[in-house]
Amino acid sequence: MRAALCLSLALAGCPSSEDAAPMPTGSTCPPGSTLTYDSFGAPFMEEYCTRCHARDVIGAARHGAPVDHNFDTLDGILQEAPHVDSYAAAGPDAINTIMPPDGDAPSDEERRRLGEWLACQLALR
Repeated sequence: MRAALCLSLALAGCPSSEDAAPMPTGSTCPPGSTLTYDSFGAPFMEEYCTRCHARDVIGAARHGAPVDHNFDTLDGILQEAPHVDSYAAAGPDAINTIMPPDGDAPSDEERRRLGEWLACQLALR
């Protein structure tokens, strides 16, 4: 069905995660959020991001990840928080599935928690 729809809408284009535009999620930090770097941020990044976005990953092993986008520390994540939100998080305004481009990917619920966690971290700054 999706293939037929894409064919019929060929002139308009068929969206996919590869050509989706990054979009801020509009996530906010709810009162009482329990997500922390240790309980959520670090494990999420280790599971889905640091295979390419880490200081010790170099050259072709980064698979095109910018050399200044390293998510193996809290400071590194927060430095790029708007980018992370717009490419990998979910919230009321968007569910971003651009990252990771391959391999294991987070569920929409994990992406929602990422958006919440980022919003809470930025609120602390």
